[in-house]
Amino acid sequence: MTEEQAVFVKQRMLSVLDNAQMEILVETLEKCIDNSSFDEDRNYLDDFIAAKRIEGRSEKTLEYYKNVIAKTIDSIGKTVKHITTEDLRWYLSDYQERKGSSKVTIDNMRRILSSFFGWLEDEELIIKSPVRRIHKVKTSKVIKEAYTDEDLEKMRDSCQEIRDIALIDFLASTGMRVGELVKLNIEDIDFTERECTVLGKGDKERIVYFDVRSKLHLRQYLNSRNDKNPALFVSLSHPYNRLKIGGVESRLRKIGRDLGIENVHPHRFRRTLATVAIDKGMPIEQLQQLLGHQRIDTTLQYAMVKQSNVKIAHRKYIG
Repeated sequence: MTEEQAVFVKQRMLSVLDNAQMEILVETLEKCIDNSSFDEDRNYLDDFIAAKRIEGRSEKTLEYYKNVIAKTIDSIGKTVKHITTEDLRWYLSDYQERKGSSKVTIDNMRRILSSFFGWLEDEELIIKSPVRRIHKVKTSKVIKEAYTDEDLEKMRDSCQEIRDIALIDFLASTGMRVGELVKLNIEDIDFTERECTVLGKGDKERIVYFDVRSKLHLRQYLNSRNDKNPALFVSLSHPYNRLKIGGVESRLRKIGRDLGIENVHPHRFRRTLATVAIDKGMPIEQLQQLLGHQRIDTTLQYAMVKQSNVKIAHRKYIG
């Protein structure tokens, strides 16, 4: 029931109901309006998620979108058609203060809400998105360091298990995402060409390549296994389950902690490969393809050019 319908009912019933009866009718109509509106909101959110799924967003991303949008609507306590720019500004500001969230997190939330309300506008379900006047949150750009050659050698030398050496080498030479790594099966590996096909974001396939060191250690690791699991990397103990993202992250953190190397994380291997590739002159378009980025801007954010090479380039080209 819409508000217009409720007003019509109340006007028609004024002459036949006393005050007490009218009060009950008004309360009932208001409940009907609220329930139908919030049901409508749920439908809008489900339709938005379905639209993003068709665009190729991963289920993990869709779940994040849904949680952010649903919590925002619930916290504001209004239907989507009545949410204003001020409501959203207040919510984001309050959320940041209560949770101690970074500016990056708040801007991610803003982008998700902008996408949702922009979709409502495109579908002509609302007249204008209330996020239009909420501008991008300015964040300070922190240079995220790549691993040094010394870091990588220390990690390799400290490994007691051939699996861990193969894991480090494979991440370092392919630059693949950890989510792509844990999905790989043994049969996906082409040792002759030193390549494999991974399933990246948006279920897009691409070919990645590994070096000779990775090939040797990976073969040693696979030859040492007695299990029947088709997964490329498995746990060290029975029942030898497929290694998950959390398992990879946990193992690398422990290796880093034991060596006193800060921020040992699988994603840092990806950044390291990008930095080395740029440093050695790989064209940015080829690196973009290798990393599986849709936008070249993302690739540029991954690669950190060594300052010493900037100095050499200045002397070469400028004087």
